[in-house]
Amino acid sequence: MILDPGFNLTLRPMKYPTFYEMYRNGIKNTWTVDEVDFSTDLVDLHQKMTPAEKHLIGRLVAFFATGDSIVGNNLVLNLYKHINSPEARLYLSRQLYEEALHVQFYLTLLDTYIPHPDERAKAFSAVDNIPSIKAKADFCFKWIDSINDLDSLKTLEDRRKFVMNLICFATCIEGLFFFAAFAYVYFLRSKGLLQGLATGTNWVFRDESMHIAFANEVIQTVRKEEPNLFNEQMNEMILQMIEDAIDCEMAFAKDILDHGVAGLSLKDMRQYLEFVADQRLESLHIEPRFNVKNPFPFMELQDMQELANFFERRVSAYQTGVSGSVSFDESF
Repeated sequence: MILDPGFNLTLRPMKYPTFYEMYRNGIKNTWTVDEVDFSTDLVDLHQKMTPAEKHLIGRLVAFFATGDSIVGNNLVLNLYKHINSPEARLYLSRQLYEEALHVQFYLTLLDTYIPHPDERAKAFSAVDNIPSIKAKADFCFKWIDSINDLDSLKTLEDRRKFVMNLICFATCIEGLFFFAAFAYVYFLRSKGLLQGLATGTNWVFRDESMHIAFANEVIQTVRKEEPNLFNEQMNEMILQMIEDAIDCEMAFAKDILDHGVAGLSLKDMRQYLEFVADQRLESLHIEPRFNVKNPFPFMELQDMQELANFFERRVSAYQTGVSGSVSFDESF
């Protein structure tokens, strides 16, 4: 089974071909930071944005500074170690590259937006010095540490702990924290601001959606192989975890919106988080908790044109083209 202790190296016959296809699809989704043009962003920052919007973007890039590094660390320390499928480890290798690419993107973003070294240093130390960002980091580290001492998943309880870590990173961190950040970016884009940031975020958005889909596939594989692992107590733990994550993200939202950003409110932000949380719960075969609608119309189609242009460029400019359709059903 996929969570059996050990390190299976046999790719033929292939036991989990879905993960191999996810790996191949990840390669097709290749982009580079050099393709992102930040030139108009600097004009927006210096000439068009209000002080409240500048505060928003300052907090956002401070969160971005270390967010993907935390995800990458968990991937190496926990996911790669315990998912005993060579096909899945191929995908995890690709995901680790993407996490590094995201770190490079946000590093370039900070270097571009915050030219002063001392100000950049403050952004990179936000996990220690900005309470709303520290709370989110502490939430992440809590779940990393929850299985830090597990050398192998020998018992049912060990496997439950591991699955909870996997669910946390897919559902709460990549699935809520990052998707909340995307909403701020696309809100500014809807006002014609920071097009370079929005372009790069489109590609990060697609990467993160694939990471979530992979984690969900692992979870569903475990569910098929070990149905007795999942029980009502575990479902309640997942619900509590999601509510804790929403509370963390709402503290961050209060910090971000503290100066008053026209068009965004704490009420709408909570509703958006609850809307996304319900989608994450459904993907885990758990009944929706909040039953609310998406309050952000700018997230409904989240720049389908940009993504279409992205794939058109890949077909004409890269040896590996992308074919097929892009699904937005569970993206928001």
